[in-house]
Formats: sequence, C-alpha cells, structure tokens
Amino acid sequence: MQIGSVGTAPPIVGRSGEQSRLRRLLADAKEGRGRAIVLRGEAGIGKTTLVDDAAGMAGGFRVLRVAGVESEAEIPFAGLQVLLAPFADRFDDLPAPQARALRAAFGTDTAATDPLMVGAATLMLLSDLAERGPLLCLLDDAHWFDRSSAAALLFSVRRLGSDPVATIFTVRDGDRPFPAEGIESLTLPRLDGDSAAQLLAAQRALPHGVADRVLQESGGNPLAIIELAGGQPASAGSLPEPVAPLPATGRLEAHFRRQVRALPDATRWALLLAAADHRSELALFAAAAGALGVGVADLAPAEMRQLVRVTSGRLEFRHPLIRAAAYQDVPLTRRLAAHRALADVVADDDRRAWHLAAAAAGTDDTAAAALDDAARRALSRGAPAAASQAWERAATLSGDRPGRARRLLEAARTAYDAGELDRAESLAAAAGVAVAALTGAAGATAAPSGSSVAVEWAGQAAEAAWVRAQVAYERDSPTRACELALEAAEPILTTDPARATAVLTEVAWCARDAADPALLDRCAELVARVTPGPAGEVRDALIGFTHLLAGGPPATTTAQAMRALLHAAHDGRVAGTLERLMGGFMGLLVGDDAIALSVLAAQVAQLRDDGAIGWLPYSSEPLALAYLVSGRFRDAEVTVADASTLAAELGQRVQVTVLTSMEAWLAAVRGDIAACERLAAQVLSDGHGHRLAAATATWALAVADLARAEPAAALDRLERAGHGTSRRDLLVRALPDHIDAAVRVGDRALARDLLAELRGWADRTGSPVASALDLRCAAILDDGPSARDRFEESLRVGGCGPYDRARTQLAFGEWLRRHRRPSAARAQLTEALETFDRAAAYAWKPRAEAELGALGVRPPGRTPAPRAAVQLTPQELQVVRLAAQGQTNREIAAQLFLSPRTVGHHLYKAYPKLGVSRRAELGRLDL
Repeated sequence: MQIGSVGTAPPIVGRSGEQSRLRRLLADAKEGRGRAIVLRGEAGIGKTTLVDDAAGMAGGFRVLRVAGVESEAEIPFAGLQVLLAPFADRFDDLPAPQARALRAAFGTDTAATDPLMVGAATLMLLSDLAERGPLLCLLDDAHWFDRSSAAALLFSVRRLGSDPVATIFTVRDGDRPFPAEGIESLTLPRLDGDSAAQLLAAQRALPHGVADRVLQESGGNPLAIIELAGGQPASAGSLPEPVAPLPATGRLEAHFRRQVRALPDATRWALLLAAADHRSELALFAAAAGALGVGVADLAPAEMRQLVRVTSGRLEFRHPLIRAAAYQDVPLTRRLAAHRALADVVADDDRRAWHLAAAAAGTDDTAAAALDDAARRALSRGAPAAASQAWERAATLSGDRPGRARRLLEAARTAYDAGELDRAESLAAAAGVAVAALTGAAGATAAPSGSSVAVEWAGQAAEAAWVRAQVAYERDSPTRACELALEAAEPILTTDPARATAVLTEVAWCARDAADPALLDRCAELVARVTPGPAGEVRDALIGFTHLLAGGPPATTTAQAMRALLHAAHDGRVAGTLERLMGGFMGLLVGDDAIALSVLAAQVAQLRDDGAIGWLPYSSEPLALAYLVSGRFRDAEVTVADASTLAAELGQRVQVTVLTSMEAWLAAVRGDIAACERLAAQVLSDGHGHRLAAATATWALAVADLARAEPAAALDRLERAGHGTSRRDLLVRALPDHIDAAVRVGDRALARDLLAELRGWADRTGSPVASALDLRCAAILDDGPSARDRFEESLRVGGCGPYDRARTQLAFGEWLRRHRRPSAARAQLTEALETFDRAAAYAWKPRAEAELGALGVRPPGRTPAPRAAVQLTPQELQVVRLAAQGQTNREIAAQLFLSPRTVGHHLYKAYPKLGVSRRAELGRLDL
C-alpha cells in the first residue's frame, strides 16, 4: 500500500460539478450524515487530484489515506492493515469478538473468524475514531485492494450513515472490477476542449501547432495533457508523425515506457526491483539489490526525472503507470531474478510465498507448499478470497497431480465462501476434471477401489460437484443445484457417510425450494442408502422430511423422525448449524411451534454472537417463518428486515427473493395491500425457479383477497399455489385460508377435500396446533349446531398463536351472530378485534368491525392508536427492545452490526413515537 502521493498537484479545471459533490459529502459528514462515493475513470483522468482537493477542503477532519498497489492485491487484509495500523492500540477497546477479528486480520491472533466480522470491527473502530471529530477516509486505487480489505471497508462504510465519516474510493476503469452496490458512484469524463486548453496553458507555453497536437493526442485526459506537454519539443516540425489512434491511457503507458527506457540499465534494474515489491521499503530494496548487481545510488537518475521519490525509508512512484512500466517493460528473466532476490530477504512469510511464486518459470513444489501455508493463514484470519487466490496459484505450480487436484478444490471452496461465484464455478469444474484424471483408467496413478486414497479422491470429486451445486443454486435454480448435488452425494454414500449426510441435508432443502417431487424422491432414496452412523437422527429425519414432502403414504413414523431431530437440537445433542436449523424447521412442519421457535431463536442468537454474519440471512428464514406461524408478526418483520438487508449486501439474491415472499405475506396481514402486491410481484417475476417462494407470495395475495372480502380471487390463487409439495410444506398452514375461501364461494365439496388434507396433517403429527386448526375449519364447513362445540374445542386446545386464535374467534363470532346469539358473538368478536390490533393484523379488523356493526355495536369513532411498538420501523423496534433490556448503545451496536451513533439515532427517533423521554421508561412498555 502507498500512503500519500508524489509531486505537485496540477490545477483543477473542468471539474466544478465533481468538486461541488465532494464538498457536499464533507458538509454532510460534518453534520453527522456519513456517506461514501466511488470516483471511477480511466488512468490519468484526475481521480487522485480530486481526492487531494477533498483532503485540502477537509478542515477539521482527521484524514486517513491509503492507496492500493497491484502487487499486494493477494495479500490478506494488506490494505486494512495500512489504514488501521496507527490505531492498533485501540483494538482492545472494541467488543471482544470484534477485537479478536481485527487481531486475526492483522495476524496477531490465531482465532478463526468470519470475514464479515472484520467489517463489523472496522465499522466500530471508525465510529470510535469519529467520536473525536469528523473523519475522512481516502481510499485511492481501490481496485487493487485485496478483496478481504475491500469487503471489510464496504461493509463498514455502508453502516456509517449516522456518523461524521466521509469516504472516497477511487477506481480505475479497465482493471480489476470493484463492485460497490448501494454506494454513490461518479464516473469522471474526459475534459472538454475549453477545459483541456485551459489546463495545457497552465502547464507550459507551446507553439500553436504543438499545442494542437498535444490536445489532439491527449484526448482530453488531464494527465496525458500534462505529460505530453512536459515532454514535447518547442516546434511542431520536430514532432514525430502521428500514428494510429490510441486510447489516452495507452498513450500514457507508452509515454512512461519511453521515459523508463531512456534511463541507464542499472537504474532500470533498480526500478524493476522497487516495482516488484508492494511495500517499496528501502531497507528491503538494499538487501535484495546486491543479487541483481545494483544499489540505492542507481536510483538517482529516476529521482532526477521525478519518476520516483525516496523518503522516510520508502520508495514511491509518481504514478502507478510508471510502476507498471518499470516492471513490465523488461525481459521475463529479469523479473524472475528480481522476485528470487526479494524472496531471499523478505521476512514476512506471505510475501515470501508470493515472491517465490512470481520467481517460478514452471512447476515449483517449494513455492506451491509456501502458498499452501499462506492460504491456511489467510483462511484463519477470515480472508477466504486471499486463501482462494493462493491455492489457485499453488495449483498451477504443483508438480504432482494429486496435489494440483487438492489445491484446485481448496481454491474453489474458498472462492465460494468469499462470494466469488464465477471463480468458484470455474475452479470446481477444473478440480472435478483433475480428480477424474486421478480416478480414471490412468494406469499407475489410479488407486485400488476401496483404498484410503480412492476414498479421498471420491470425496474430492463429491466436494467439487457440491461447490458447483451451490453456485447453481445462486445462479441457476434450486432444481439444477439438486441435480448436481445428487451426483455429488451418490459415490460417497457408504465410503463417507458423514459428508454424504451433510450434502444430502442441503439437497433436501434445495429440493424443497424447487418443490419437485421427483428430486425429493431421489433424495429420499439416497438418504436411505447412507451407511447408518453417529448422525443417525439426522439421516432418519431427512428420510421422514423427504418422504413427507414427496407425498408418500401417511405415516406417523415420518413425524416421529422429524420430531426426534427437533428435540435433539433442542437438547443440544445435535451441534451442526445446518442440522439444528433443519431440526427447528421440521418442528414447524410437525406443528411443534413453541419448541421450534426456541431452537431457531437460540441458533440465530448463537450465530450472531459468533459473528457468523454470512449465515444470518439463511438462518433467519426459518426463524421468521416460526414467528409468522406463531402470530408474532412484529418479530417476523424485524427478522425479515434485518436478514434482507444483509442478504442484499452479501449478494445472496435468491435469499432476498425468499425473504421478500415473507415480507409480502406480512404486508398482507398488516393490511398494506399496495406493499403486498408490489413485493409479491417482485417474487413472482423472479426467474430463478424458487417455487416455494412463489407459492408463499401467492398465499400472501390470497390473504389480502380474503381480508377484503374477495374469496373468489383468493380461491383462484390458492388453487394455483397450494398443490403438490408446497401443500405438504409450510403451505399446509394455508389450508385454513383455502377452506375459508372455498366455503365463502359455495364450493363445499372442495372444502371437504381440503379439510381431509388438514385432518391428515393433524393425525400424522398429533400436533395441538394442527388439531385446533382442523376443528376451526370443520366448524366453518359444518355451520350446524355441532359447529359451536368444534369452535369451543378449538379455542380450548393449546398451542395456537394469538393470530390463529383470533381468526377462530372471528369465525366463531360470525357463526354466533348468524345463529342469533348476539351476546356471545359480541364477546368473541371484540376479543378477536383487540387481538388483531395488538398483533398488527390490521387486514382483519374491518371484517370484525363489520360483524360488530351488524350486532348494533358502534365501531369506535376513530381507530384506536396501535400499541407503541407497532409505530416503530423494524430496526427501531430491534434497537428499542435491546435498550429496554438494559444494553448500552455500544452493546446493541455490536449485536446488530451497527455503529453506536446509529443506535443512538434510532433511539432518538423512537422516543417520540413511544411517548417516552428517557431510556429508563422503555422497560415499562409493551414491546
């Protein structure tokens, strides 16, 4: 990383609009409205000049500045280390998990950490620094940041909206991509003719013909104008003839190559050595220079031409393109020698590994082994992207085929973990080919069937296929993911049952998402063939789960196996995250809502405490469903909102769709029909093939139809959505709505068929929830004298959440009114109305109020104010609840991955809505 810049800043012309936007950025930060902006453009377009100008305007700001360099792009957290190293003594002031994460990123702690926890720690540290005054972070050439640093910085700056922190990234077009979704982007255009002429005039007086040629050749690129003007002769007659048009950047590169070529040979070799190491440390240069026959004195000609500057023990190039020219415009043998010389003297093991790799002209097992170690260190520090890069390079250096296959597989897995899906797919495919070459009829390299080596290779082939399946889930469809993953699992069913069970657990979830009976049947078949072992409860539950969803004959043993995994997760006898989440979700399918909610809430809380941020959007899905079916809609909204924000930020597009389907359902029951329709349309227009999300969105629209007395529309939607595996999944909970709609349109035959399905669920599971819903629907369909007994029995059955109980009371009240029992009807309807109000199920209030009106009960003159918590946004409610428990802003911030100032901002907005003025009053509220 480079700090600062070299040379005198040129005058700024033609950038008044951009300067104005940066001034607003700084002004907003001073007012506590933190923002970030990405300046994009070609080399020499003036990005760094604008950054220098912003630094000059930042009076009263503490300025942190760092610039990326190409040669360090694979070193984990290199950029973050340079930026935050001056504040390492403040790491211990952070919450313990965040302090450990930063120390791991700096290589001073061996604890494994989630990559995004480093981002959360960076957020907290920057927020702390801004407590003493506004902060300006200048991150130049961000495209050359190592990916781990870039991810941490982007994660943090997106969450500094309530802090006095301004951040400016600069990114050069045409180099490595630097996606920064959600952050303002500004692409700098080339200068217009007048501005270009103004800049040229400020540089040097040139004859008219020469000036015209400079302006023509520079193409409006400011640096090209400056460099070409400084290097042109005074008369047009001595200019070379024009050549084929080149981009301005290409002209600059050629210009700098000419300058480097004009240097003495010894100076060129000295510049090569300086360019070959990203730290550009003078002591390291001096130690390695002897091997190339050069020394520090050989840098003098380059200093005289202002190509480099030697200061404070460092070598600094005036522009990155000069560094590139010094490195690239030399024979390969010279570059290899430079890296060998640096590898011999550098102390840092990671840098040594990369120099060894750069010095290799072919396979090199020593360099490959060094990169192996570097990859493991990167992984332990929470930098899977850096680990993947190291293993990929190690694979190319591997002299033996098994080593190459193993390293390709490691590279693929860590690329996926880093969110680099294209690389993960490519590397996994290459790993699969490499393993196939080992296991094929390749003579001496083939291992005997059943040997430990053969088992290992089969496991590697399965892992490669599984990585491709995981990429397919995000990029293609759950169906394609299942197909690939089933191929992965089959060869290892008996040789590696633990791995096979783990793969098939995710296969079952994907097959559920695809709502494909054939895939579920295939999954069930493979699970049954897995050799029984320590994960027996998981295996048996998977058999039951796939059997249930695929529509196998009803069997109580199916529910028993699923319930056994639920209780194993609840009792701590199942430790794996995926297995515990699966157990909790299976609890919802068998109607054990309370225990399922307990398991899922505990697991999500544990992941949050562990800083496993990447898991949270996935783990929050079944937790939100548990809140939803339990009638705790505000809790579901908080969970969905938090998970959706994280999923969008992490690029988990499929998970955003799934969560949006739940958001649509919650909007429907809340009575926000416009939001429900908008959100459902987003889900239904998604072409990813997540059929269960589509079914949930359709159910949401049906709930909205039912609530506004349009049962025919609701029935049509539920008929389209509620078939096959979806009906046997969570949409079994939609059966009461389906039955209600069928009865209201007069299709009692359909209602009886649907009731039989609901009763089958109740019989198979023995769930009180299922029994209560069955009794309610039977009463609605009956409508005779025995209906009252069924309604009353349904209300006596425990386990139903407040929403389902209120729906039963609404239906019971309607029946009582029709049968001329006004006092009893009034009691049921009034209690239902109050519950709908408390639960924020406003969609159902008009129907209850209409029934009360028919009884002569005058509805309130105005709708009673909802309870205080309903007026809060999901994140405000999340913050207020934690504050009511006595947590400090800093503790809340650590738990929610926010800055303490953002927490304070949410509380400031929440207090007036809640009618309180002090934190101490929160504990008395119904939140």
